[in-house]
Amino acid sequence: MTCRSPIDGEVIGEVAESTPAEIAAAIERSRCAAAAWRVVPAPKRGQLVARLAELVRRNKRELAAVITNEIGKIPSEAEGEVQEWIDICEFAVGLSRQLYGRTMASERPDHRMMEQWHPLGPIAVITAFNFPMAVWAWNATIALVCGDSVLWKPSEKGALCAQAAHALIVRAGIMDGSPEGLSALIQGGRDAGRMLAESEHIPLVSATGSVAMGRQIGAIVGKRLGRCLLELGGNNAAIVTPSADLDLAEQSIVFSAAGTAGQRCTTLRRLIVHESILPAVLDRLRNAYGRLSIGDPRKAGVLVGPLIDEAAWRGMQSALQQATAQGGDLIEGGDRVTQEVPRGGFYARPAIVRVPGNIEIVCEETFAPVLYVMPYREFDEAIALQNGVSQGLSSAIFTGNAREAEQFVSPAGSDCGLANVNIGTSGAEIGGAFGGEKNTGGGRESGSDSWKAYMRRA
Repeated sequence: MTCRSPIDGEVIGEVAESTPAEIAAAIERSRCAAAAWRVVPAPKRGQLVARLAELVRRNKRELAAVITNEIGKIPSEAEGEVQEWIDICEFAVGLSRQLYGRTMASERPDHRMMEQWHPLGPIAVITAFNFPMAVWAWNATIALVCGDSVLWKPSEKGALCAQAAHALIVRAGIMDGSPEGLSALIQGGRDAGRMLAESEHIPLVSATGSVAMGRQIGAIVGKRLGRCLLELGGNNAAIVTPSADLDLAEQSIVFSAAGTAGQRCTTLRRLIVHESILPAVLDRLRNAYGRLSIGDPRKAGVLVGPLIDEAAWRGMQSALQQATAQGGDLIEGGDRVTQEVPRGGFYARPAIVRVPGNIEIVCEETFAPVLYVMPYREFDEAIALQNGVSQGLSSAIFTGNAREAEQFVSPAGSDCGLANVNIGTSGAEIGGAFGGEKNTGGGRESGSDSWKAYMRRA
């Protein structure tokens, strides 16, 4: 596979695709490693992850540079992703001493009943390009302390990031004396992912990507009655009420909508604003968007880097055209930046489109910096607009009204997996179980009790 940088389209590396024979051999090695690893005490398994964390700390800047060159993130966001990797390692190490079961009263005399959690075995992790290291780390570190082995199929657009990340887990395993084959890297496209999904030897497939991809993976794994952990598309919304702190809201909205060139699963894509403050909010956003520095992410001061490729640019233009045809009004951005940026990259000005509501194109996720802004009159209408799409990952409300905030996070409020109050939709904390509902897949990665997805109960 040829790896190109989205910064300028230049070739930055070549990676060999895994052949079917190599994938089959990796699955077999993973089975053997899992059989040995599952009997290692969990705190000892945690030591491997602790070694990995130390290696990542030592190489944080270099790892971030790989992300910037291959994905196009600005350095601060790239380093933030690597820090997420470090943070989840620390979480997993603590978890290695907290894989609790429970004991309960038995109805039979002189008997004791208890529930225990045991390792699943080899798990497959399929990741997207936009977080080429962190999402694998969320899955792999927890799976490893739970006693599983890991087979990783990254996006072809993040192949070099995967090579760098995998090299560190292999080195940590050698230092720790862990079983060979405990972590395997599978490079390739859809066929490689399908082979992992079809394998009867892999009890769990954790997949991050589009809804369409998740449906395909889910059908394949479900056919053999395997387990899926799916984190799919997010069409995230934020509500701005009349009582909101507009300075706070403006900063959060711009970061959530334009950061990473709109290529986060938690990117803000729909903004629902009370009609009384809509003109003021739009004026603020237009001014803020006009100040955004767009260009080579390696340059100091740049806030918005390139789209991942030409297909992403075309998808953005198609969405804007459809929005206009369906009654939307493009009021800011949307054009390609060609001055003072590297040739060969696709740089876009983040777009703001005023729409009457959840028109057809608004209900789809466009993986680009397009923010649809719509008015509401009554609070219940705002909640209905927030919930009126098929995706359910992240959501937010900006309000100074405690009753509105409480309703938003109540069962009658946001139907998403993440409901934020007075912060944007982007990002997640390691301690909380990350994931969403509806077409987002229902899976949970990272913190809280998400470890149970990587184990079986007896």
